[in-house]
Amino acid sequence: MRRWLGLIAAALSLVVAGAAQAAYPEKPVRIIVPYIAGSAPDVLARQVAQRLTSGLGQQFIVDNKPGVAGNIGAEVAARAAPDGYTLLMFTSSHVLSRFLYARVNFDALKDFAPITMITRIPSLMVVPPSSPAKTVVEFIALAKSMPGKLNYGSGGVGTLAHLSAEAFRYAAGIDYVHVPYKGAPDIVLGLISNQVQVGFPTMPTAVRPALQGTLRPLAVTSARRTTAMPDVPTLLEAMPNGFDLDAWLGLAAPAGTPRDIVERVYATLAEALKDQAFRDVLGNDGSEIVINTPNDFAAVLKGESDKSEALIKRVGVRLE
Repeated sequence: MRRWLGLIAAALSLVVAGAAQAAYPEKPVRIIVPYIAGSAPDVLARQVAQRLTSGLGQQFIVDNKPGVAGNIGAEVAARAAPDGYTLLMFTSSHVLSRFLYARVNFDALKDFAPITMITRIPSLMVVPPSSPAKTVVEFIALAKSMPGKLNYGSGGVGTLAHLSAEAFRYAAGIDYVHVPYKGAPDIVLGLISNQVQVGFPTMPTAVRPALQGTLRPLAVTSARRTTAMPDVPTLLEAMPNGFDLDAWLGLAAPAGTPRDIVERVYATLAEALKDQAFRDVLGNDGSEIVINTPNDFAAVLKGESDKSEALIKRVGVRLE
């Protein structure tokens, strides 16, 4: 009799646990965005939050916690309870931080449960319309004819624009001068005023002025051409020793979050991406939509980590 009661109690506990899991989410869920409102991760997070809210029947709320290239918000998320009620807008910067900064209080591979990558964001190599360089090869020749005389702009040390430009320096064998600005939009202004002669802003920042003719696009840093500017070659196509380097945005939860919750959030987003209107919103700025399973995302993260470590060692950037 006692044995039967034990079996019944165990069965009931499984039923109760299953019912509790099936009810997720039972309260609002916050998505930590470790960047300011209006930034690309913030805009994406708000679109994702709307779709998760409608798909899962509970409020998903964006919580901006900017600072130190996204590290502050990531630390908060890493320390949150792994119960599915805190998610993180996870970015390529979080993988880079491990190698870029002398001290980081989280491990991008160990402290998070990957849910899915959502978009990849290439950079666009651009010059002013007045530049004599109309191709990447012509720009390399120009830079080699006047070493140390050309300037490139970035959104600050350690940003993707900075790392892209330094990777280009290494691949092209040129010498030019770094002019760091406060943010990516300032790169465009610096190019228009000819304070800098080349830059690698991200596609969302650069695609409109490039299409309008305010800037001249020479190449994209992605592995494939973008649908936003299909006539612009990749650096792999445009130069010897070409390379690909882009940013990405995705969603993650604190490590230890129940697998069924991770899978449910992923499945809801995957279903939402069947809607062409949603895809159009996410991909209207030159970003490439990428939706992958949690297992696939985890495998991609390992590859991204290895690639980031090699890049940082090559360009020799280190921040305190």
